[in-house]
Amino acid sequence: MIVEDYSKKPLVQRKRQVEKLGLYTFFRPISESTGRTVTVRGKKQVMVGSNNYLGLTHHPYVKEKAKEAIDKYGTGCTGSRFINGNLDLHEELEERLAKFMGVEKTIVYSTGMQTNLGSIAAITEGKAAIFSDAENHASIIDACRLSRSPIYKFKHNSMEELEMLLEENRDKYDDAMIIVDGVYSMTGDIANLPEIVTLSKKYNCKVYVDDAHGLGVLGPNGQGTPTHFGLQKDVDFLMGTFSKSFASIGGVLGGAKDSIEFVQLTSRSLTFSASIPPSAAATVLACLDILEKDDSLVKKLNDNVDFMARGFKDLGFYTYDSKTPIISILVGDELIGLQVAKALDDMGVFTSCILPPAVPKGEALIRTSYMASHEKEELQYVLDVFAKLKKMFPFATELKQGL
Repeated sequence: MIVEDYSKKPLVQRKRQVEKLGLYTFFRPISESTGRTVTVRGKKQVMVGSNNYLGLTHHPYVKEKAKEAIDKYGTGCTGSRFINGNLDLHEELEERLAKFMGVEKTIVYSTGMQTNLGSIAAITEGKAAIFSDAENHASIIDACRLSRSPIYKFKHNSMEELEMLLEENRDKYDDAMIIVDGVYSMTGDIANLPEIVTLSKKYNCKVYVDDAHGLGVLGPNGQGTPTHFGLQKDVDFLMGTFSKSFASIGGVLGGAKDSIEFVQLTSRSLTFSASIPPSAAATVLACLDILEKDDSLVKKLNDNVDFMARGFKDLGFYTYDSKTPIISILVGDELIGLQVAKALDDMGVFTSCILPPAVPKGEALIRTSYMASHEKEELQYVLDVFAKLKKMFPFATELKQGL
């Protein structure tokens, strides 16, 4: 057996250096949670570092339905949807999601990562050209690699570069697909979907939208980015996850009936993964019950987002002009970013410092995100803490040229 000394790996050495400095704030053990607040190592903190946008993880009705599913079906399915893991609950969920997302048919995967990995490879069959935004989620990047399709990456939300790449390369291939996030997970940017759809029609491309951070947030009743723009009929494939607004775990792909059926029969990550547990499916169904009834949670979320966006702007922070629950504060220097994150942790605010390669070099940021369940007092506390930190650390106030 070959024994390799992994302690000499640069990433491991970097981690240990950060630990020695007392600045390692990753993999923190949460011992208690109310959604809005968490307890870490005996200390209560305001949670502004999760994707629980609608605050539904602790909703009484959602928890009740999850418990009922465990009582009826048990804790897991112990198999693939193809074999023994297909419940009537899964099929009900797919029908409900199709209606909610405005598509003909959906399929439910075990995770959002699995959804992208399996769907993109199945759709492209290793032949269709992929035109992918440079800031797409890691699951899309890995999915594109696994697809073995030709990949053309365009600058984030740059319609000029996307059209240039399409003009130069589209005719080389029989089929092509433009892949974007609906809402970008690090900066909260919204995809320029109207222009993307226009280009897709001009150059005869499919459109694939990863709406992990858009479903439950944008559009009427949180129906997603395509609905937000009134373009649900112009998107060929709409992907979403359950680990954000839907308070659970899993993923979904929606589209035309025939295309989704094809993906269902050919997607390896669907075929060879156990299905989501009954409690997870029931949780998502319960979230849909709440969202379909009224839009009060989405309105409350938007109100909290507006409050924080104005607050950070008044304090002079650069926040990428986000209009979504993801409001990232630019720091710039990586070491300062780690120091800010540690100070936030010490002051009772749970956030995350995002470092390269998740963001461009020299663009370390503090990613904050907000929930419908946050109370104004909690949000004001977060702003007050950031006001103190602004006097302690040199935050960058604009992006450097070329970043």
